[in-house]
Amino acid sequence: MNESAAAAIDAPFVADGIAVRPEWIDFNGHMNVAFYVRAFDIALDKVYARLGFDPARMTAANASTFTGEMHITYQRELKLGDSVRVTTQLLGFDAKRIHLVQCMYHARDGYLAATDEWLLLYIDMTRRRVGEMPDELRRHLARVRDAHAALPVPPEVGRAIALRRPA
Repeated sequence: MNESAAAAIDAPFVADGIAVRPEWIDFNGHMNVAFYVRAFDIALDKVYARLGFDPARMTAANASTFTGEMHITYQRELKLGDSVRVTTQLLGFDAKRIHLVQCMYHARDGYLAATDEWLLLYIDMTRRRVGEMPDELRRHLARVRDAHAALPVPPEVGRAIALRRPA
């Protein structure tokens, strides 16, 4: 990762050009829950290299990332043909894990449609087990984290699913 690329870190990363496809629509006439995951994944693919996980580096290291945990909130409907804009914010990382949040917005109307909180695991593909990221990658992630530190953390981050018991 060269320093000039590091100097131009977007905060947050933005992926657009994603539109709700006909096969993503369910019998309710809106985007099916499963395809929110697909759209978030497409958006993550668009910014993956800017996070430091460029294909050449990952292939050379025989490494990848796997999703360890994911939490989605659904805020408002998306319908056939709607375009979305997805922001990706690095919240934190350690030697083996990356914590991200994505926010999906209706591109034209600007409303928040969904959020997706990820815990990615750095995988050593020779063993197909969690491994430690190389120092160079951790230094790049530190620069991304610092660039994203001033962004507000969405209130959906850290939510848990629970029914509240009456007092």
